[in-house]
Amino acid sequence: MPTQHTYVLVHGAWHDGRVWSRVAALLTAGGHRVLTPSLTGHGDKAPLLGPGVGLTTHVDDVVGLVLDQDLSDVVLVGHSYAGMVVSGVANRIPDRVSRLVYLDAMVPVHGENAIDVMPVTQVMIDAVAATPEPWRIPPLPELPAPFGLFGVTDPDDIAWLKAMLTDESVLCFQQPVELDDPAQALIPRTHILCVGDEPAGVTRRPVPRTQPNGEPSRVHELRSGHDCMITNPGELADLLLRND
Repeated sequence: MPTQHTYVLVHGAWHDGRVWSRVAALLTAGGHRVLTPSLTGHGDKAPLLGPGVGLTTHVDDVVGLVLDQDLSDVVLVGHSYAGMVVSGVANRIPDRVSRLVYLDAMVPVHGENAIDVMPVTQVMIDAVAATPEPWRIPPLPELPAPFGLFGVTDPDDIAWLKAMLTDESVLCFQQPVELDDPAQALIPRTHILCVGDEPAGVTRRPVPRTQPNGEPSRVHELRSGHDCMITNPGELADLLLRND
């Protein structure tokens, strides 16, 4: 009988848990348990957004879910900004996580924040500095083809995604991640990179040749835009089901 896994899929900035619906359906159909929480400030928790919501808040969200549900051997997947989140979660509860998956994600080291990992983030913070609410960053705008909205170009999908997107707190990008528990370095990691058309100014930090546990890095490429869970759910699900 095939091994059944527990997946916790963590969305990136501005999105909410619904963004995973197509991938979650495929994994669930395979008999796996899938949880797709919305982080504080998004989805059903959108009213909770405020200047005090930060990376630590989002780490607490996921840690709380794992402990409340008494989950173990979790495949913890972080998309984009949520690479910061899942890293912090792994540091807090390393015994609950069997594998980390960084999906086109920020990959920090101890003490870094999102600006350190992706300096273009500071541009977004500077853009709202003189506004009445300088702690609130609106979602990135839709760009002309082939970039679309987070790499989504189908008109129906764009409309669905726009209805989901909400503002992000500046503190999410400013708070540093804590990676000071040696146990988190032992967790196997997989990197999935979305490759294709990227807007100017967006650069990705190269994946190190070796994982923190000393094993060779596991890197897969997916020909898609950034929000591959919308545009390429089948291919993404297949990669998540691979144990490498």
